[in-house]
Amino acid sequence: MAFITYILLTGVALGMQKRFTPEVLGMCASTALVWIIIEVLALLLALYLISVHTDLTTFDLIAYSGYKYVGIIITILSGLLFGRDAYYIAFAWTSCAIMFFLVRSLRMKVLSSSGMSANYSSKNRLRMYVTLALAGFQPLIIYWLTVPLV
Repeated sequence: MAFITYILLTGVALGMQKRFTPEVLGMCASTALVWIIIEVLALLLALYLISVHTDLTTFDLIAYSGYKYVGIIITILSGLLFGRDAYYIAFAWTSCAIMFFLVRSLRMKVLSSSGMSANYSSKNRLRMYVTLALAGFQPLIIYWLTVPLV
C-alpha cells in the first residue's frame, strides 16, 4: 500500500514541478521495485552465509523492507508542503525511526535463533552487524528515492 502511495505521490510531486510524464511513473516504480529486490536478496544471502536459521520468510523480509515507504511518503509530503528545510528534518526523523524499528524488531528475530542471547559469540556479532547494515542502508535508499522529488 505504501509502495503504491509512493508511486502516486511521485506523480503528484513531478506534476507540481511540471516534469510529469507517464514514463517517469514506470521508471520510478521499476527503480523502487529493483531496490526492494536487491535489498531482500542481499539480506537473504547474508543470512545464508552466516548460517542463520530463523523463522523469517522472504515475505517477512519484503514486508520489513517495505516499511521505509511510509517514511518516504512523510518525507516527500513534508518537502512539498513546507520546503527543503522541512524535507531534511523529516528525512532525518524518518531515517532514525526506521533504523530504530528495524534494529529492534530484526534483532529479536535474528538473535533469537541462536539460543545464546546473553553470550556474544562471534556469530552473534555477525548477526548483529547484518541487522545494523540493513538498518544503515535504509537512509541511503530513502534519500535516493526522495531527493529528486523535492
